[in-house]
Amino acid sequence: MTLFIVLTSCFAVLHLGSGDSTWWLWPSTALDAQILMDIRWPRLLLVCLNGIALGLAGAVIQTIFRNPLAEPGIIGISSGAALVVVSALYFGWILPTAWSLPVLGMAGALGAFGLLWVLAGRSLQTIRLLLAGVAIAALGSALLALILSLAPNPFAFQEWTLWLMGSVANRGWEHVLLMLPSTCIAVSILFWQRHFISAHVFASSQFAVLGFNHHRAQVAVLFGLTLLVGASVVSAGMIGFIGLIAPHLVRLVGIHRPRALLWWSAAVGGSCLVAVDTIVMWLPTRQELPLGVITALFGAPILLYLLHRFAAREAGHA
Repeated sequence: MTLFIVLTSCFAVLHLGSGDSTWWLWPSTALDAQILMDIRWPRLLLVCLNGIALGLAGAVIQTIFRNPLAEPGIIGISSGAALVVVSALYFGWILPTAWSLPVLGMAGALGAFGLLWVLAGRSLQTIRLLLAGVAIAALGSALLALILSLAPNPFAFQEWTLWLMGSVANRGWEHVLLMLPSTCIAVSILFWQRHFISAHVFASSQFAVLGFNHHRAQVAVLFGLTLLVGASVVSAGMIGFIGLIAPHLVRLVGIHRPRALLWWSAAVGGSCLVAVDTIVMWLPTRQELPLGVITALFGAPILLYLLHRFAAREAGHA
């Protein structure tokens, strides 16, 4: 735990002091102070909140599906949220309120999650879950590509494409205020349902015996997940693999109990995304790389390794 706190603090300091030319943390002019308060602090807080949301969502999804390969991006929840948001922008469904986009994003995440639940069936087997998730994600990506190709002008196409790749660049306090309430409400809901989530180590038939109202608890957890994923997609675009990587990093250090896994996954997710965004800011590229591209470059090989590991384990039990 001490090492985790030290590493997280180091990445936060590096992130906070990163700039276009040299690293600095203490402002020497009024302009530097404004840059620190209006650009660097909001970006750090936003990337941390997104990491917490995605890490916690990944851990909850893996627990309730009883599948260590489940993740909001892989099973299509992020695609559903992004599809509804882009469709709303394209067709002009946005209301003149600050909460219209988050609500639409959450509705898209809820629809994708519900469709996955129906397609995966009550058994929630690994292959069936992954196939259903890949199908939903592919359908969402195809519809997104169709809408992007019909964009009214090239500037809208470029802006929507860059947003879909995932990024926290050029974000301000308004995006933090957009993300913070949703995250706090979702974390509170999932904390309230922590015993129900932990009970998924048992068979579903045991829930009534353990005293849970299965339907009510399931709806509450589903609502908490849609808040997390929907707010993340609206504020930072589609950032994949954090929800997959964070719970596995927690398991690697020996934390397997569901309740501890949830909260440590949230913390590790926030720390990992801050580290990745720090790398993005320090890379000597002409244009800042999208955050989702870097997480995919790290996450895809890890997913392939996990698939190979689980295939080898199943072959050994056969």
